[in-house]
Amino acid sequence: MDKLLFYLLLLLIIIQFAPGAVTKPTPLNFVKTSCKTTLYPALCVNSLSSYAGSINGHDQQLAKSAVLVSLNNAKSLTTFVSRLAKTSKTNPRESQALKDCISSMASSVASLTQSVQELGKMAQFKGQNLVWHMNNVETWVSSALTNQNICAGGFSDRSMNGKVKDAVYRKMNSVTQITSNALALVNGFASRHKKVAHKP
Repeated sequence: MDKLLFYLLLLLIIIQFAPGAVTKPTPLNFVKTSCKTTLYPALCVNSLSSYAGSINGHDQQLAKSAVLVSLNNAKSLTTFVSRLAKTSKTNPRESQALKDCISSMASSVASLTQSVQELGKMAQFKGQNLVWHMNNVETWVSSALTNQNICAGGFSDRSMNGKVKDAVYRKMNSVTQITSNALALVNGFASRHKKVAHKP
């Protein structure tokens, strides 16, 4: 009897610590796995890890959180560029590029704001109605990323090289990567749910 008990305990220990043993996925593991589908997975995990608890394994909440992070960063960049335009000594070309950037970023912020609001209501929609609303979000986040790239493109000429361009590029690089990640997660969410919506 004692031998049987011993072997049972040994078997349980082997199963528990065996490679590939099934473990319950944690909220953070869900974020890490989802972020592997993005272009910048390390940044994705870093920016979303504090949201892991509220995401809690739900792809809709993951997409919303990713877009919300993108929105917050876009707002921060807009404020930074606006301050730069007011306080920095700039030449006429730099001044115009900053003005154009502020306009592009305002459009980006508007698109991301719409996307967050739409994702917050997604549970209300079903079937083709759901598909239509998801298409909206994909379009808006893509548009937000385009406007961020337009802002950066305004400083692309070599004649613009200098402190102002470097300052904008440093901030913009992170923002565009975060938005790119958000778009990838939104597209993944949309793709999965469109397949369900199209099932007869």
